Amino acid sequence: MKKRSLIVLFLIVALTTLAACGKQKAEPSTTATPASGAGEKAAVTLKVGATAVPHAEILESVKDKLKAEGVNLEIKVFTDYVLPNTQLSEKQLDANFFQHLPYLEEFNKSKGTKLVSVGTVHIEPFGGYSRKVKAIGELKDGATIAIPNDPSNGGRALALLEKNGLIKLKEGVGIAGTAKDIVENKKNFKIKELEAAMLPRVLDEVDLALINTNYALEAKLVPAKDALFVEDKDSPYANIIAARDDNAKSDAVQKLIKALQTPEVKKFIEDKYQGSILPAF
Repeated sequence: MKKRSLIVLFLIVALTTLAACGKQKAEPSTTATPASGAGEKAAVTLKVGATAVPHAEILESVKDKLKAEGVNLEIKVFTDYVLPNTQLSEKQLDANFFQHLPYLEEFNKSKGTKLVSVGTVHIEPFGGYSRKVKAIGELKDGATIAIPNDPSNGGRALALLEKNGLIKLKEGVGIAGTAKDIVENKKNFKIKELEAAMLPRVLDEVDLALINTNYALEAKLVPAKDALFVEDKDSPYANIIAARDDNAKSDAVQKLIKALQTPEVKKFIEDKYQGSILPAF
């Protein structure tokens, strides 16, 4: 009887100990507090390619606003019009800011990429510049006129030359024209096609150069003061934020375009560029 009592007592103690241990292990899952910052979204990095002026400058102006919204904006500066799209397509960038829609559409067509416009930011009126003449009427027979060699900007340049009475293009070609579409060239102007970034550097070597405003500004040219002629304010070539079709609607990219299309950015553009660049929103 005594032996049976000891066995019962042992079982009671063992069961009590196991119950206590089970309770002790269960408590942390019901009383633990969330780690610091739990429930908050981690900041994301948004890599955006841009040409230096004005695109990178405009992007810099919204960095703090985006940081407050959980987006760390990383700007990568380019000096050409090809790599920003190539790296965007290859997912080395999340977006870019340097081009207008006609250029993007032509790039997609020729390269087989699937890049899309997220929204417009500003317009850069295209202009004609010269260090040899003060007015287009002073251009001599056989003068050399340099234009961009990419299809969209080349056609844009030729259309602007036609509008200013320097050449005449084949009926209906508009901004899609090429040098082969020139049907009237009374002064036998020589059309020289060069990479857009090179145009400011050859101003001393040619009689007239049609230069994209971003490259003109980098070369310290002020379109409103230095250009012999510029596009009208209703130019269809608004500069855009571009992304891939698989990330254009992402939260970070949408926050970027929203931050750029604000009264604050509009004022920044108007104050800093004094009419050389115009808001497009």
